[in-house]
Amino acid sequence: MSIQVQSTPNPNAMKFTTESMIFEGDNSISVMPGQTSEHKILNDLMELDGVDNVFGFQNFITVNKSIDAEWDSLTPKVEEIINNYGY
Repeated sequence: MSIQVQSTPNPNAMKFTTESMIFEGDNSISVMPGQTSEHKILNDLMELDGVDNVFGFQNFITVNKSIDAEWDSLTPKVEEIINNYGY
């Protein structure tokens, strides 16, 4: 599977886009600290050290990191989780 990683205007956020749908429908899903989602992929991402919150819509997930986390170490972990779900 192929994941496209894109920076956003926010240096603490990265957009991970897949070739297939992750979330059906027209509603976005976000998970903030202390919350869980019916979507296990978002819960797994929230468990990564350095992830502050996540936002998902159709074929992408935006991951917001904590200020002290580094994208160089966090990006491969995010990609691994998304790949493990077959996206």
